[in-house]
Amino acid sequence: MSHIDRYTCEEAFLRLDDYLDRELPADQMDCVREHLETCAMCASEVHFEQAVIDDVRGKLRRIRAPGDLMTRISALIASARGADPDPT
Repeated sequence: MSHIDRYTCEEAFLRLDDYLDRELPADQMDCVREHLETCAMCASEVHFEQAVIDDVRGKLRRIRAPGDLMTRISALIASARGADPDPT
């Protein structure tokens, strides 16, 4: 008799964030995907979370960052490291 490797709802749920971010190893991605194909409740949760992520991404794309944002961030990082923010 062969061993069947399947995730429970709890095991799949614990991996949903990494699954949606595609940060799981391939074997775990497969196990979560297989679970979602057979579990309507977990599949519904994934669809909901993906919709939230897509909505946030869409809203963030419409927000303009200040032109000097990267310069300010780089300066803060350099300052935290104790380095000169402008090495030129």
